[in-house]
Amino acid sequence: MDYLPVFLRLKQQPAVVVGGGAVAARKVSALLKAGARVTVIAPEVHPQVAAQAARGELRHIATAFSPLHLGDAVAVIAATDDRAVNAAVSQAAQQRRIPVNVVDDASLSTFIFPAIIDRSPLLVAVSSAGHAPVLARRVRAQIEALLPSRLGALARFMGERRRAVQRALGALARRRFWERIASGPVSVRVLAGDESGAAQAFGRELLTSRVIGAQAKGGSGLGEVYLIGAGPGDPDLLTLRALQLLQQADVILYDRLVSREVLERARRDAELIFVGKTLGEHGQQEHIHELLLHHARAGKRVARLKGGDPFVFGRGGEELEVLAAHDIPCTVVPGITAALGAAAAAMLPLTHRRLAHSVTFVNGHPDAGTDFQDWRFFADPQRTVVFYMGLGHLAEIVARLRAAGAGPDHPAALIAHATLPAQQIVQGALADIVARAHTRALAPPALLIVGNVAAFSAAADAGGFPAAAGSFTAAASAPALAAGALA
Repeated sequence: MDYLPVFLRLKQQPAVVVGGGAVAARKVSALLKAGARVTVIAPEVHPQVAAQAARGELRHIATAFSPLHLGDAVAVIAATDDRAVNAAVSQAAQQRRIPVNVVDDASLSTFIFPAIIDRSPLLVAVSSAGHAPVLARRVRAQIEALLPSRLGALARFMGERRRAVQRALGALARRRFWERIASGPVSVRVLAGDESGAAQAFGRELLTSRVIGAQAKGGSGLGEVYLIGAGPGDPDLLTLRALQLLQQADVILYDRLVSREVLERARRDAELIFVGKTLGEHGQQEHIHELLLHHARAGKRVARLKGGDPFVFGRGGEELEVLAAHDIPCTVVPGITAALGAAAAAMLPLTHRRLAHSVTFVNGHPDAGTDFQDWRFFADPQRTVVFYMGLGHLAEIVARLRAAGAGPDHPAALIAHATLPAQQIVQGALADIVARAHTRALAPPALLIVGNVAAFSAAADAGGFPAAAGSFTAAASAPALAAGALA
């Protein structure tokens, strides 16, 4: 993070703008809107600035810049078209430890102006740290389209009632109460302009919360659990519902397949507890059950965050049974399971109608006692089989497929760290996939996909058109596949 996002209170504080053109005029307007006492230093100024000076809204000093002009300013903006003047302003401000912004020159600035969505008193600021202002403005426009125009009225409505709620409810109960206000019927009325009706609904909500809090002996009550699928790793593949609940959760239990980028989407003050298991570890699942029950009984909202989907090799079913046995409310949020994420990353259609008539997900830790007759189903190249967590048993899986009748040219593909920057895709056939994985030094987590679709190439399938440079490519037949990767 190159900049610390902050909001400055400038009401009745002195601020200096050096420059008098159209850009300076925009900065002056922003400062005046924030309530600053603005002084403009420039021999000549934009007509808008001249009119503001004539009305007494700011002071204009019609001269060249001097460091003495900075006086007791708390913020300085240089907006001239002369870099030497801008550099002099920056140097003078920094010597006096005054925050300074030089328009379109981050190297001379100690603070920058973000793109602002104004729903006062609610403000949203978007910045690209000076790298891409146009992109920041585009993001601002996208966010602005999502925010109701009366959102500021809702913020004021809530702010006017904060002390009453603080006197009536405990800390945990307050958070839940405000979340209901922000997303329930009270907010609907405020946003519709019916503040009288909103006030009545607010009173009823507060009374109900006080009664429930008293019954729960201090307002803790019974919490709830969210079983959330975190997807294959890329945070942009989280569902909207998953993001919403991660922002509500007080406690988050996560495993080793949940990426750091996904955790960064959680509420900042949530308690994060790592509960990852290693192969062969005993008792950890029971410990997870105990943590879920403990925190839910303490009245907290607990997110059990799992890589992929909670019900696909995630033991979510066992956790759901435990919660049901203890009458703990539970919400299940599906995620993009690793097989779907990896297949999309490798551009392998798991059920292409000409190549496969079924897809099967298999635990990649095969039971040594399994009869090879059971593997004949997997050995059919027109059946796509996805082996989860199969890298550690890759040689054994290949041997079993071969023994069950799969040929040496049976297509195979390995996808490690799917959808993440470190993603690797290794393609081949059963005859060489183990050697290719060793050569590429693949590390878990990784999925193995076998069957005709593992040799799919959209370009080849469409008539042999070459793919664009740098894109994923695959030959039409497995023996000719190169050991490629998409990272």
